[in-house]
Amino acid sequence: METTGLPRRAGWALYAGLAVFVLVGLAVRLPGAAPVAVVVAIAAAGVALAAGALLPRVRPAILVPVAALVAAAVAALGTPVPSNVGWFAICVLGGWCAVAGPRAAAVAFWAAALVLFGAEQLWGRSDPGWAAWAVGTTCTVAAGLLVRRERGLVAELRAAQAGLADRTRAEERNRIARELHDVIAHSLTVTLLHVSSARMALRFAPEEAERALVEAERLGRETLDEVRSTVGLLHSDGAGRTGEGAAAPLPGLAGVPALVDRFRSAGADAALRLDGDPDGVPATVGLAVYRIVQEALTNAAKHAPGAPVTVEVAIADDVTVTVGSAGRPGAGRGQGTGLGLDSMRERAESLGGELQAGPDGAGWSVRAVLPLPSGRAVRR
Repeated sequence: METTGLPRRAGWALYAGLAVFVLVGLAVRLPGAAPVAVVVAIAAAGVALAAGALLPRVRPAILVPVAALVAAAVAALGTPVPSNVGWFAICVLGGWCAVAGPRAAAVAFWAAALVLFGAEQLWGRSDPGWAAWAVGTTCTVAAGLLVRRERGLVAELRAAQAGLADRTRAEERNRIARELHDVIAHSLTVTLLHVSSARMALRFAPEEAERALVEAERLGRETLDEVRSTVGLLHSDGAGRTGEGAAAPLPGLAGVPALVDRFRSAGADAALRLDGDPDGVPATVGLAVYRIVQEALTNAAKHAPGAPVTVEVAIADDVTVTVGSAGRPGAGRGQGTGLGLDSMRERAESLGGELQAGPDGAGWSVRAVLPLPSGRAVRR
């Protein structure tokens, strides 16, 4: 990546340094000079200052030609004395071109400066000072090219950081969308089961209908709190908050039995088998297990209502989750498509695991394998 141009303030600062060297060089040149040399020196200094004033404002493409004009004026001012500090202006111009101009043109300026100092050495007075100016200009151009490279790297780094920030925001939005989908889909499914039970029991068992409606109301309130917590992730503080200001807890592996009981209390035929010690399972894995079981149970209740469902969680070197429904999805209501399956698969893959869903004999099965971090595995 080639970065050209300088901020206007930096350009004027360089011009100020250039002007100082030109004026000092003029002051050194005038004493004892012949009248013609005085006129030439003053004219050269005027050209150098006038043309140099254009440098902070010109486009990078014409920066080097203008700098070459300034360098010619400086040469007319300082010749043939290598001790004139006005030659420092050549170093300033070389560094300026290296930082702000096209790279090839800056190298051409450096080569022309070496030719100038070489010519002064060969056809002027034989003075080692010319070699010193050649070395100084070379070092200044090299330093400018290095600064130019670092500016390019910084620009690339900033672009990469901006891209990473955009990708992080997109991933966070997708994560929140998954959470909202899982929470709302589960809540509506279980609530509808309770309402359906209440409707069927209303005439012949009012007490059962009342209990079902109370449970539906309780579940609705819990879900509303969870939705508020999830939406709170969109706020500037980045976390869902409860009424007391504490972070709202996320469900985990310990909540799976209550999750299955919730479906069972709504009339679903659900059974749970938990094999292994859940205490050693990290919270991230536990949350993924909970959400996968939640989504799989929701799909089973929605697409194959009334069919027995078995949830098995086995904890060993990894966590294996299997949710099997004895019934196949109804026509046009396949469980293998949609946001829910994508959400489950993304959760598993984000932890380095895998998830498969599809027909299993006469029913339907969802199976996920989630690895445990090294040193955290719990053996049976």
